[in-house]
Amino acid sequence: MKKVAVIGSGFSSLSAASHLAKAGYEVSIYEKNETIGGRCRQLVKNGFTFDMGPSWYWMPDIFEDYFNDFGHSASDFYELERLDPGYQIVFKDRTLPIAASVEGIAEAFEQIEPGSGNKLKAFLKKAATNYTIAIKKIVLRPGKSPLELVTPETVVRVGQFLRSVGDEVKKFFKSPELRSALEFPVLFLGAKPENTPSFYIFMNHADYGLGTWHPKGGMYEIVKGMQKVAEGLGVQIHTSNAVQNINIDAKGRATGITLSNGEHITADYVLSGADYHHSETLLPERYRQYSEAYWNKRTFAPSSLLFYVGFNTKLDKKLLHHNLFFDTDFKEHARVIYDHPEWPSDPLFYANFPSITDTSMAPEGKEAGFFLIPIAPGIEDTQKLRDHFFSLLIARLEHFSGQELSQHIEFVESFCVKDFVEAYNSFKGNAYGLANTLRQTAFLRPKLQSKKVNNLFFTGQLTVPGPGVPPALISGKLVAQLIQEQES
Repeated sequence: MKKVAVIGSGFSSLSAASHLAKAGYEVSIYEKNETIGGRCRQLVKNGFTFDMGPSWYWMPDIFEDYFNDFGHSASDFYELERLDPGYQIVFKDRTLPIAASVEGIAEAFEQIEPGSGNKLKAFLKKAATNYTIAIKKIVLRPGKSPLELVTPETVVRVGQFLRSVGDEVKKFFKSPELRSALEFPVLFLGAKPENTPSFYIFMNHADYGLGTWHPKGGMYEIVKGMQKVAEGLGVQIHTSNAVQNINIDAKGRATGITLSNGEHITADYVLSGADYHHSETLLPERYRQYSEAYWNKRTFAPSSLLFYVGFNTKLDKKLLHHNLFFDTDFKEHARVIYDHPEWPSDPLFYANFPSITDTSMAPEGKEAGFFLIPIAPGIEDTQKLRDHFFSLLIARLEHFSGQELSQHIEFVESFCVKDFVEAYNSFKGNAYGLANTLRQTAFLRPKLQSKKVNNLFFTGQLTVPGPGVPPALISGKLVAQLIQEQES
């Protein structure tokens, strides 16, 4: 059996390891942290449970496809509930609930902009078509060549790669609020709507069409399920084992890895699901594909300031499981992330209260709160700044809900730029990887296979197809296929 050493245990690594083990490889995963899951870790404290990273379950078809590949269903490992409303957007003068049906969403749109309900249905029909093309024709290709993008379906839609999502949304809707609502999903791709090709409106189908779901027990249940699949296929997982070097022989071939404790692990293939930039620092400089100048010129998705808060009371019914606070200037916040990196003065933010849906996430009579402010990667990160922005968030939550919250806080934990670097070796502390701009899409992303080292491969959010949990699952499958092709 050929041996594969996998660095990191995030979604893409677990996916790749499972596919390789199924194909007959001897696979071992080496994770620097005490628990697996990469950025999808869990914080358990005082009876509260928090997903520390991903908290949105979109594209249920992709998860189902993954488990189906191994003769399972997602329901074999966790229970899913579709949220209704999926989430709400809080604007200055109103809230917009995103119902679990297109009819319900169209009705809410009509109340803001008469005539927009039918326009939404036309927009979503286009988004659904794009989703099918993306998932069936594009995403499952490894990004080796621009020709992968050339299909009968994409040729007639070439204009959608030249226009932006922002332009597409403006064609259909006049209301700034509705535009913001439809531009929101592409933020998962890590770039401003005006810099994201309009083809990516397929994310609106992922949102409005396929819905927002919650796995009972939190997103970490997915990791547990994937671990069971991997270990059931013979994958060995080693936690608290940081990798110090990727070993290269005289012929420029990866021969294994060296752990931080000095132990040498031999392997026929090395696959890194860790941060791509960090992975290449494990190599001698002459074997690195991408220079520091290359990485510094890339457009990275935002970093995040995260808070995990235990409340010793239940929250007002005005707050839902997922809440987007878009009650400040969307474009100004985007500007200080992408154009002139600095802390926002009046940030948009996301508030997640999973215990509203799932009572297992908090003790009885209490509430678990997860808050996220998107920020520029690489900016200053101090406790003073964290405290300042937490005070802002609580004040705005209190204003919206009409409920005193500050006096009901049992504890607060935070996570920001420094933590992303320390925990995940993340370049400049980014949270989501490379943005999906036109120049960083498909074959223009960092390669799954090293051009300088034989038998060295990469997977994850910086590679094809891009950031997000479903793309990470696909990335793992793609790289497993590439490794198998080496044998043919």
